[in-house]
Amino acid sequence: MRAVLIEAPGRISLTTLSDPAPGPRDVVVGVAACGLCGTDLHILQGECGARLPIVPGHEFAGEIVATGARVTGLAVGDRVAVDPSLYCQECRYCRLGRGNLCDRRGALGVTVPGGAAEYAVAPAANCARLPEQVDTRDAPLIEPLSCAVRGYDVLGSRLGAEVLIYGAGTMGLMMLELAKRTGAASVDIVEINPARLATARSLGCTRAVRSAKELDQPRGWDVVVDATGDAAAIQDGLRRIAKAGTFLQFGVSAATTTAVIEPHRVYSHEITITGSMAVLHSYERAVGLFAAGVLDPAVFITHRLPLEHYPEAIERFASGEGQKIVVVP
Repeated sequence: MRAVLIEAPGRISLTTLSDPAPGPRDVVVGVAACGLCGTDLHILQGECGARLPIVPGHEFAGEIVATGARVTGLAVGDRVAVDPSLYCQECRYCRLGRGNLCDRRGALGVTVPGGAAEYAVAPAANCARLPEQVDTRDAPLIEPLSCAVRGYDVLGSRLGAEVLIYGAGTMGLMMLELAKRTGAASVDIVEINPARLATARSLGCTRAVRSAKELDQPRGWDVVVDATGDAAAIQDGLRRIAKAGTFLQFGVSAATTTAVIEPHRVYSHEITITGSMAVLHSYERAVGLFAAGVLDPAVFITHRLPLEHYPEAIERFASGEGQKIVVVP
């Protein structure tokens, strides 16, 4: 099969590998489409626990072409989206039901081969059958949506909250769409990319600006979400939290990124600073939300490129072009 291979930090090739075979509880998925995200940029640099060389791709969907001997409930021909999360099921955090914090956490496309290939092996337990109305080629959006659902699980947002989101890339816009559906009174967006600002406005945000300084809200926001991972955005966002408000670190930062907090303000204003990492008990709900039309794939997927154009796809994504970019084997 044809597959993308990240050979070493910064080095990508298109190669030919043996077609995979399923283990007893695995399936082989004929990949219909595979999405790229910010995590892939970190994986390309050998970060995020990536085990190079690796076939990347943790956002993918397709049709089952083979099943392991002990697989039940799924069959060849089923269309599925794949949760890439791999947990040990043995460590303290797995036993507490917090698999996304697993001490030995892995992921398809990060620690084992992923979906940037014609075929990918996945545990049957990680596969969600797609409803009839969902196009398989759009279904790579389900994985990032499941991360956004997890973000709102952490926030536990109350009705009438005033929300400020930094970043109008795919993840920021997904947080916008969910905020609108969780009873937010207003949702403001900060983004420096003019095209992405325009998309945020088209999706019905309250205000979309290049800097929070442009917004007249001296008391701050009840909920501030960073969906950029950028140090300057994070630092600015920490200053915008209202009394009794919450700051959610949702964007992926480099491990060396730092920000300064004001402990007395956190104390005296009863501010909560929290984080949301990947997927936790949210994938099946994301399938349901996606099938119900919470996202418009035509807005979120702006580029579909053939698999052999993966290096170009990475370059386009890194430059901030468009929204979700998917490769098609």
